Amino acid sequence: MDIDAQIQLLIDNAPQDVMTPQIVAAIAPVLQAIAHQLRHPQYYILQSLDSEWVLTTLSNRANRKLAKRVVYAFPSLQDATATANAGIEAQITAIAIPVTHILFQLMALEPVDSIVFFETPGTTKNAVEVSRADLQKQIQKHLQKKRSPNQLPPDIA
Repeated sequence: MDIDAQIQLLIDNAPQDVMTPQIVAAIAPVLQAIAHQLRHPQYYILQSLDSEWVLTTLSNRANRKLAKRVVYAFPSLQDATATANAGIEAQITAIAIPVTHILFQLMALEPVDSIVFFETPGTTKNAVEVSRADLQKQIQKHLQKKRSPNQLPPDIA
């Protein structure tokens, strides 16, 4: 599924209230820009039987207090299952998720600091990290740019 179709699916599956589809449409250009920098239209995410994404905590070797929680996104089912079979819990499954949906989920995943996208099947050497904080900053910048510069705040007196 191409990136535009993924975005349309996000909009179509958003809660049909007054704001949510508009919000998804407003942030779509940021999701598309990041997705186009990645090599694959979908990635495989490891998740538990209750559909929780598997988190990995990475520690800094020099300073153990510095740690971040990441979710790995694999380019192929074989890469995901090889990792799942390499000692992670037996109750883990891999599910294919469109790249824009992964990025959209990242915004709301409070315990997750980053998604690490492995780009080359068969190796973990070539990876792209997308941090939640950076994604949120890009979205904020995009939304601020979208506002009309002539638009006055409603509370100006």
